[in-house]
Amino acid sequence: MKAIVQDVYGSADTLQLRDIPTPAPGDGEVLIRVCAAGVDQGVWHLMTGMPYLVRLFGFGLKKPKVPVRGREVAGVVEAVGAEVARFQPGDEVFGTCEGSFAEFVCAKEKLVARKPANLTFEEAAAAPISAVTALQAVRDAGQVTAGQKVLVIGAGGGVGSFAVQLAKAFGAEVTGVCSTGKMDLVRSLGADHVIDYTRDDFATAGVFYDVILDTAGNRPLSVSRKALTPQGTLVIVGGEGGGKLTGGFERSIGAPLVSLFSGQKFKGLVSTENYRDLEALTSLIESGAVKPAVDKAYPLAEAPAAVAYLHEGRVRGKVVVRI
Repeated sequence: MKAIVQDVYGSADTLQLRDIPTPAPGDGEVLIRVCAAGVDQGVWHLMTGMPYLVRLFGFGLKKPKVPVRGREVAGVVEAVGAEVARFQPGDEVFGTCEGSFAEFVCAKEKLVARKPANLTFEEAAAAPISAVTALQAVRDAGQVTAGQKVLVIGAGGGVGSFAVQLAKAFGAEVTGVCSTGKMDLVRSLGADHVIDYTRDDFATAGVFYDVILDTAGNRPLSVSRKALTPQGTLVIVGGEGGGKLTGGFERSIGAPLVSLFSGQKFKGLVSTENYRDLEALTSLIESGAVKPAVDKAYPLAEAPAAVAYLHEGRVRGKVVVRI
C-alpha cells in the first residue's frame, strides 16, 4: 500500500510517499481502508519531535517510533481481528489510530465508532481528535451549562471551531476570538459575538466570562484571567509557542497550582481518546448541532503540503488528506 512515511524527525520535507506492506489487524483491532485522514496539530509535533516532551511520551527518542504519520481516520472496515465485537467488514467508521496517512491502517476497536451518517468521509476525518478534545474541554473541564458566558480563544481553528458549536449546543452565550480572516467562519458556526484579536483585546474590554476555553496556546494566565468572573474557569487546551523542552505545555502543567490561590479555576486539559465520546459526538452531529468545518482536502501525495499549511496558522477549521 501507499503511505506517507518519515525516517527522521524534521520538517514536512522529511515526509515521503512510499510503498509499504499492508498491516494486518491484531487482537482487538480493525483494519480500515482509509478514505480520509485529519491533520491535527499533533501531526506536526510528531513529525518534528518537538517539543522534546513529545519524545519522552514514548513516540521515539531519536526517530519516530511509528514512521507513518496521521492519527485521525475515516474509512471502511476491511477486516477485524480476534475479540472484535462492535464492527464487521463494510462498516463505515471514524476514530483515532497511528498512521492514517495511508491506504490502510489498523486501529484499536476501543478508539473507533461508526461514522455519522450525515457526514462525508472527509468531514468525519476532521472530527476524532479535534472534536473529542473540544467536547472534553466544554463538557468536562469547563462544565459549561445553559446561560453561561463562554469565550473561545482560537475559535477559527480545529479544536476551537468545534468548541464554539459545542458550547452553543450546551446553551451558552458564546464569544469567539480569532483573526480577521476567520471571523465569517466563526459567525457561521453560531458564535453570538466575534472578536478580532488583531484589533481588540478581550482581556481589557470589560466583559467577564464564566468559562474561557483557550485553544490558541500562547497567552499568559495573568492575561486571560482578567476576563474571568471571580469564580470562573479557564481551560487550557494544548500548548504552542514555548521552548524546545515543553513547547508551551508549561501553562497546562502549572495551571492547577495557580488555582490553589484563587477563587478562579485553571485547568490544563489532556484529552483522552475513546469511542464513547465519539458516539456522543455522532449524536450531536446527526442532530445538526455540530458540523465539521473543512478548509481544504489534499490528496495523499500532497500530505506534506497539508501539514505545512496547518502549521502556517491560516487553516479555517480543519484540513484533511483525501485517500
